[in-house]
Amino acid sequence: MADKVYLVLENKRVFTGEVFGYKKEAIGDLVFSTAMIGYLETVTDSNYFGQMVLQTFPLIGNYGFIPQDVVGETPVLSAYIINELCQEPSNFRSVGTLDTFLKENKIPGIMGLPTREITKIIRDNGTMKAKLCLTEPDVEKVLAEFKEIKPVNAVAAVTATEITVKTPQTVLHKVAVWDFGAREYLTTALLELGCEVYNLPASTTCEEIVKLNLDGIVLSNGPANPEDNKEIIAEIASLVATKLPILGIDLGHQLLAISQGATTKKLKHGHHGNQPIINEISKRVYISTQNHDYAVKTSTLPHHSVEIYANANDLTCAGLRYSDFPAFSVQFMPGGDTEFVFSQFIDLIKEDKANAIK
Repeated sequence: MADKVYLVLENKRVFTGEVFGYKKEAIGDLVFSTAMIGYLETVTDSNYFGQMVLQTFPLIGNYGFIPQDVVGETPVLSAYIINELCQEPSNFRSVGTLDTFLKENKIPGIMGLPTREITKIIRDNGTMKAKLCLTEPDVEKVLAEFKEIKPVNAVAAVTATEITVKTPQTVLHKVAVWDFGAREYLTTALLELGCEVYNLPASTTCEEIVKLNLDGIVLSNGPANPEDNKEIIAEIASLVATKLPILGIDLGHQLLAISQGATTKKLKHGHHGNQPIINEISKRVYISTQNHDYAVKTSTLPHHSVEIYANANDLTCAGLRYSDFPAFSVQFMPGGDTEFVFSQFIDLIKEDKANAIK
């Protein structure tokens, strides 16, 4: 039988469960994901840096560990919280269990918790701090620990450490992914569209980017509060002035908007999992994949931007297009229903090249 562990919430609620994964204590902001599939994508998503992630879907681990499904090199979440763990997965691609993967990467997990009940608490009260305790906790001491948590530079912790280049068989365009915690999928999607892809660390400057003579650049996804990245925002503002075609994704969407004078707000409990979005022009609804705790405030949008997508649940900004320079951005990860975003970025590059010839 697994060891008993405890989850202490900031509102003083304590839940008892069993440990799986790596056995250690953990602390951080508690968020929930409504994704019904893709638990490997969830536990390896850099956007969850330092957070305790609760999965609302009741059974996790049923298709095991599949290396091709991970989206980051190593998991950076603080802890993983589920209702029921499957220890006998069934999938022809599986090479092991989720439990083993978490142990190897020193990520603790809690199973056997009433995840739907905890989700309702977060939904009603907002994101809150939580701690995984290996022994029966002194709640007041844990609450004091929450007050001592200090912010860290999340983007610096998850970005690439050096420039790397990947080249397709036929090169049609030369683009970069400015890595603020980028999913590997971004590079894969661009390679399939004939792009030679430069992966750039977050510390890269506008001057260094200009020297690469790119056709376009993607501002990637990433974790935490966008307004903490003042140096990056300043470099993006300088890059905008070069009129290089830009696609902003997730955190990149927020950073681009801030560089143009917009501000962001923290959401009550964030958007983690599948979220419906509305195309503000066609009024068509798409199902998107989102993972963020902040949103661009529509009341602060610059005059040279147009909102192109809105979240159908709370009407927060989910996409922008700019008129003064060749750029657009989305608050979601393109894929599935929204795979076309990458093709639209290529169209933007082609249009820019055609204008340069005129």
